[in-house]
Amino acid sequence: MQPNEITEILNRPMSQELLARDLTRMAYVAKDGTPRSIPIAFTWNGSEIVLCTTKNAPKLPALCEHPAVALTIDTEVHPPKILLIRGRAELDVVDGIPDEYLRMNGSYEMTPEQRIDWEAEVRSLYDGMVRIVVTPTWAKLIDFETTLPSAVEELIRQRAERQGV
Repeated sequence: MQPNEITEILNRPMSQELLARDLTRMAYVAKDGTPRSIPIAFTWNGSEIVLCTTKNAPKLPALCEHPAVALTIDTEVHPPKILLIRGRAELDVVDGIPDEYLRMNGSYEMTPEQRIDWEAEVRSLYDGMVRIVVTPTWAKLIDFETTLPSAVEELIRQRAERQGV
């Protein structure tokens, strides 16, 4: 997929809405060779998905060995809106708490007092974190109105051929 095609998909209004959500599911290959799919908070900075995790997270050695990841961001309504992204995870170990981590967790409903307590707890727990940065190399938006899963698109094309349309 060409970069301009990825940009066009990610700039669509529905993609932008999905990229503003709190959670994605990240799929990767674990150290034991089995697949994993985990929910994880993220933020979109306009060109990259940024996820943050603890420095001792089991996914980190796996991502070093197999950096290819797939992300799914979707809605819980019918018809679902689904943004699928593939890319390569780059790991960036940082001292302290990354600004992205504080921003991505800032959308949860907290009173100002709860927010202060939460941030103090986070700062006391972590001496550093790892930013997982994913630059999209492939993207697909499925809204079940203008775009469908590729297998369904193929069935529709085959039906049209059978019907002589």
